[in-house]
Amino acid sequence: MAMRRNILHSIFLLPLMAVSALPQRPPTVAEAQAFMNRAEAELLRLGIAGQRAEWVAETYITDDTQLLTAAANEQIIKRTTELVNEGRKFESLPLPPDLKRKFLLLKLSLSMPAPNNPKLREELTQVSSSLGADYGKGKYCPADEKPKCYGIDDLEEKMAKLRDPKKLQDMWAGWQKVGAPMKDRYARFAELSNAGAKELGFADTGVLWRSNYDMPPEAFSAEMERLWTQVEPLYKELHAYTRRQLVKKYGAAAERKDGMIPAHLLGNMWAQEWGNIYDMVAPPSAPATYDLTQILQSRKKSPKEVVQYGEGFFKSLGFPALPASFWEKSQFTRPADRDVVCHASAWDIDTQDDVRLKVCIHDTADDFLTVHHELGHIFYYLSYKKLPPMFQGGANDGFHEAIGDSIALSITPEYLKKIGLIEQVPPPAADLPLLLKQALDKIAFLPFGLMIDKWRWEVFSGQVKPAGYNRSWWQLREKYQGVAPPVDRTEADFDPGAKYHIPSNTPYARYFLAAVYQFQFYRAMCREAGYKGPLNRCSVFGSAAAGRKLQAMLAMGQSKPWPEALKAMTGEDRADAAAMVEYFQPLLDWLKQQNKGEKIGWTPAADPLKAR
Repeated sequence: MAMRRNILHSIFLLPLMAVSALPQRPPTVAEAQAFMNRAEAELLRLGIAGQRAEWVAETYITDDTQLLTAAANEQIIKRTTELVNEGRKFESLPLPPDLKRKFLLLKLSLSMPAPNNPKLREELTQVSSSLGADYGKGKYCPADEKPKCYGIDDLEEKMAKLRDPKKLQDMWAGWQKVGAPMKDRYARFAELSNAGAKELGFADTGVLWRSNYDMPPEAFSAEMERLWTQVEPLYKELHAYTRRQLVKKYGAAAERKDGMIPAHLLGNMWAQEWGNIYDMVAPPSAPATYDLTQILQSRKKSPKEVVQYGEGFFKSLGFPALPASFWEKSQFTRPADRDVVCHASAWDIDTQDDVRLKVCIHDTADDFLTVHHELGHIFYYLSYKKLPPMFQGGANDGFHEAIGDSIALSITPEYLKKIGLIEQVPPPAADLPLLLKQALDKIAFLPFGLMIDKWRWEVFSGQVKPAGYNRSWWQLREKYQGVAPPVDRTEADFDPGAKYHIPSNTPYARYFLAAVYQFQFYRAMCREAGYKGPLNRCSVFGSAAAGRKLQAMLAMGQSKPWPEALKAMTGEDRADAAAMVEYFQPLLDWLKQQNKGEKIGWTPAADPLKAR
């Protein structure tokens, strides 16, 4: 056999060399179009198969479903990488704008780029799948409740209500243990993903991610910091006020000389949203208002009914009803017989009408808002389904996250009265407590939304090594959030892994951008609806004019650079947090009055892992 291979080689070598020496005919625009047509069709087929496998993997966690979704993802990554490399020969052609944009989007389509080497690619997809499964199977088992264990959705509900600082600390520390076993695999994941990004022509995976915003990566980093600078004064006033109220409630358990807030006392596992502690920080003289969680629970609203409220809002704007299959195939509650990933997510299975919601709904105000957020994704999917596959996406990923939240801003007392959830609209004097409650979620979220990807960008670039993962994580959290771990942390811990978006490799800058965009979208819809009063009192429920404005932008999908989509909706082509500041201006004025004589800000530790 060895001799036969040598003979065949000698037979074909000279003709091959002769052919390669011939001048190569340059490719044509027609060939580029034909290539893209084939690529879109093939990736659509693979994408649908991958979505189905991923759906099963997240709603029925087993070793087998992990392997199936890893295999499907490997095929998508493999073929996408091949197509990107094949398409490079068309890059120098003067392509029509739409076709040129498709080639750009193809190149940027992988949030998890993989090496061309089949073994390394398979390893990457399996590592990625195992990280996501570890998070989904994660449990905290309190020592005093054995054998009772809690998944993260149950823990979030408990943390929202618990007011015992010691139990909160135990719960916080118990959940963080989910991340520790992931650390080495995450380091390998970053290494392999970077190798794939470099083969595509990017310095690392973080650079690839930041290239997705119709501007140079370094300009995008600066843009994020610019937006943060606009809202940082409001955050610091909110932080100072909240800190003082927590010290009043918890005493020594909340008080720190450095001015930071212990992360376990803010009503949320990651201290990313603080609305759950509103009862402890509410203005003492505020007029009585409503408790949406209590209303939903007293009326025994089912998970399906909660989702129907969200659908009803979009229908009031002129959107069509959700497909029947949505109600048949979605997951609204945690099944009793198996592990699932309960983190809320919206799914576009076939890029047409098979859209689904995966969530474990509890009858809380948070979940009421979450449903509106996730349905924003669903109606975005349905709005751009007629576009070519490469344009079926948000103008950027921040747009996708902002749509439902811009609708949720219209969940005002007037809206709740219209749909029968409250009987009386609170007086204008109640606006301040409502604004405070919103700020505890939306403003408190901003620094967390910023630092997640700043951490990953530094990991991907190599600026942060595996030996410093946890230290860097807490340095950023202390710098931007002003929160500190309630118990000592070490590099044996991997606290990033206890946040879903890290093991699931979901880029996070989108959420920060969405927090800004939603107020721009909302203000534009309010203006279109003819609203003239204070921005925070506007609800566009039932406004066909606002709905047409929104639908026109959603139907553009990803076919144009995002500044064009933003301008179509708002008349502005630059992200601007001014609408957010305008919305919360009455609260900012009040906070400044409350904080007179109070230290504004905090002093991050030189080394957050050293015992203090």
